Amino acid sequence: MITIAKTDCNFEREPLRAPFGFKGGFLTEIWQTIAGLRSVAGHRGIGIASQSVLWSDETIFARYSESAGNGLMFQLTAHALRLCAGRSFERPEELIDQILPEVLAFGRAITGHAALRPTFALNALVAVDNAAWQLLAATQGESFDALTAPYRAALPGRHREIAVIPLISYAVTVEQAAELARSGHPLLKIKIGSDPARDGDRAKMLEWDCARISAIHLAVRDCATPHTANGHIAYYLDANGHYDSKDRLMRLMDHCKRIGALERVVLLEEPFAEDFECDVRDVPVRVAADESAHSVADVAARIDAGYGAIALKPVAKTLSVSLRMAAAARARKVPCFCADLTVTPILVDWGKVVAARLDQLPGLSIGVLETNGAQNYREWPRLESYHPRAGASWTQPCSGVFALGDDFFSCSGGIFEPSAHYAGLVPGVSSL
Repeated sequence: MITIAKTDCNFEREPLRAPFGFKGGFLTEIWQTIAGLRSVAGHRGIGIASQSVLWSDETIFARYSESAGNGLMFQLTAHALRLCAGRSFERPEELIDQILPEVLAFGRAITGHAALRPTFALNALVAVDNAAWQLLAATQGESFDALTAPYRAALPGRHREIAVIPLISYAVTVEQAAELARSGHPLLKIKIGSDPARDGDRAKMLEWDCARISAIHLAVRDCATPHTANGHIAYYLDANGHYDSKDRLMRLMDHCKRIGALERVVLLEEPFAEDFECDVRDVPVRVAADESAHSVADVAARIDAGYGAIALKPVAKTLSVSLRMAAAARARKVPCFCADLTVTPILVDWGKVVAARLDQLPGLSIGVLETNGAQNYREWPRLESYHPRAGASWTQPCSGVFALGDDFFSCSGGIFEPSAHYAGLVPGVSSL
């Protein structure tokens, strides 16, 4: 058993290159939270997380200013660490199980939003969970493969290549999307569900989405890639729950078919709101669950409704919860993939260690990882310098692909090694 003696937390605000649009809203900065845990035995874990209020609960993003929303989420992280002090655990999953209900209840109380989504609490717990995994690794001196042995059946792969999935947000131009395709990226994640007039008109949304997909398809349809089954650039559409009916969604699918883009859509993520119950078996592309899947039970419910893929977000919903979800999905023969949350270089590797071990997505010939921090952070090179393995070859993609050698697997991508920069921000656990 590991007993937590001390905790500490902090945060840094990282500006973005330009307003980052999705779910009808725009971000200008992303808060990086740091959580520190020290055990009675003297071992420590330093976890970090990239907060996303807009992604995790857009009601909070709309109700409060951007900074106020981030401040509320950080309060959940601080409260979680207060709950951790004095607790004992054998595995990080147990610690998260102990504190998640209380953290969610606290979040609902301080936000005044009784229906606060569990994803908001999970996002706030990522730094805490990462710290717990680091603490476990420091205590046992073991690798990612050894520490995740209970999930080995769900992590059967060992991909030597991982394709970077860049994000085509509302602000990314068609030419920028085309350049990403030409530079070697085999799969583009295209944000749809825009609110172009900011009036909530879904008819205008559909019109905008159709025009956007047409423009991008026209620009990249002749680009070739060796990493897809048909040799064409693949599309991953992310609606973030903004479609209000299957009829409207089917009209989008009909449009994709008319322009010759439907066969290139390998994923359609989260078309409907979480509380919109709808069977999607007749949707002509593979539908993926993301924000609506917070637990093993949610995974089962989405698969029962015809969802054919699950987006894992170790960097947004905790590694602990993501591993359980991966196991539940693989038991039902439903593929998973790892998605980003506009995170920093260290967190890219928290996603990469999982992505490297998942089965390939149908239609792709190599592993994939959606990651877009390099596109969006204003000071990405500085953030890269904080990585404990800064400069390692596997931290840099080449022609849209990460090459993973034995060094990556032997050191678990460096994720269990504390960053000197972030450790310095939590002296309560870093200083003896």
